[in-house]
Amino acid sequence: MTTLRVVVDQIIAPAPGPIGLYSEEITRALIQAAPRGCDVEGIVSATQREKYERLESALPGLRGLYTTTLPRRELAAAWQLGLTTSNSGGGMIHAPGLFAPLRRHDRVNDGVQVAVTVHDLLAWTHPSSLSAPAVAWHKAMMRRARKHADAIVVPSHALAEELMERFSVGDRVRVIPGAARTGLVLPSDADKRAAALGLPERFILTSGTLEPRKGVAALVEGLGNPGGPDLPLVVLGAPSWGDVELAAVADDAGLPEGRVFALDKLSASDLAVVLSRAAVFVAPSLSEGFSSSIIEAFAFGVPVVHSDAPALVEVASDAGIVVEREDAAGYPERLAEAVTTVLEDPTRAERMGIAGRDRSRAFSWRDAAERVWQLHADL
Repeated sequence: MTTLRVVVDQIIAPAPGPIGLYSEEITRALIQAAPRGCDVEGIVSATQREKYERLESALPGLRGLYTTTLPRRELAAAWQLGLTTSNSGGGMIHAPGLFAPLRRHDRVNDGVQVAVTVHDLLAWTHPSSLSAPAVAWHKAMMRRARKHADAIVVPSHALAEELMERFSVGDRVRVIPGAARTGLVLPSDADKRAAALGLPERFILTSGTLEPRKGVAALVEGLGNPGGPDLPLVVLGAPSWGDVELAAVADDAGLPEGRVFALDKLSASDLAVVLSRAAVFVAPSLSEGFSSSIIEAFAFGVPVVHSDAPALVEVASDAGIVVEREDAAGYPERLAEAVTTVLEDPTRAERMGIAGRDRSRAFSWRDAAERVWQLHADL
């Protein structure tokens, strides 16, 4: 039996975040797509038994868990310094992030191979998006990946190009996109859930925090401009970022109280309800490595307006309306104009919805998992 060991620790981290969700989705798909004679084992830091049980429940079919002797914080520090005393079970190791046992090894003679995943380069391009310790950790782990990773997986060609321009990684980069999260199925009690969430009858939808790179504040500002679209804005994300509050940003834009509100940490069923009722989805981010949010909106036939950030253009292909980021002062107005174009043209919105549904079918976790298996087979 050939075993692929996947670092699943982020799934049970205190703040799993997008990488935690990605880790769960790709690991579940790897289990389901395992070739004959192959299985999947998880690598996890030392923690409470109930967390191990949660992992095993979330990942049915997992062969088992390889538990390290160190808890997460100490393990992260050890791996950052290359102080591992073992290769966490050896063999084929796949990390859904940079959290990986990266050290010198002999892939041919020892049979050890390690692939890591890079989701963005924020530590270099937008360090203010992260804490100082997080920036230092990401930079240290990327240095180790550049030296010791046998393959580096990225979710888009745009990020691959950026990575190769910045680092000497040779031909080790592999582009394997993610997909929409599983379980996005409209529930039978959709009306009841919509009422509980306080959803307006018709609304604009976006995703992200008030971190400047995400562009949510620019969208809010655009909605407050004279002649901007007169619909509520629902933000999928936290209502604050640092000491900046969404309500204050909306007030500064001249929008009435309650016109903009946030919905955070939704279940898959609740998210399906929100997506199914959105009039338009806006992805205003100035920089991304990928966007599963656009794919999820496409899957529900929601027209999408997005920035011209290369990764977003790549994901959306020709199915969305592209808004240029240049001339930052005029960006809010251009976002609002693009949204208005969709809202005032039902025929165009319908065509965009059809194109989006077609585009969403280009992404699947099954395909991603099969490509990961093939990557390790090639190594």
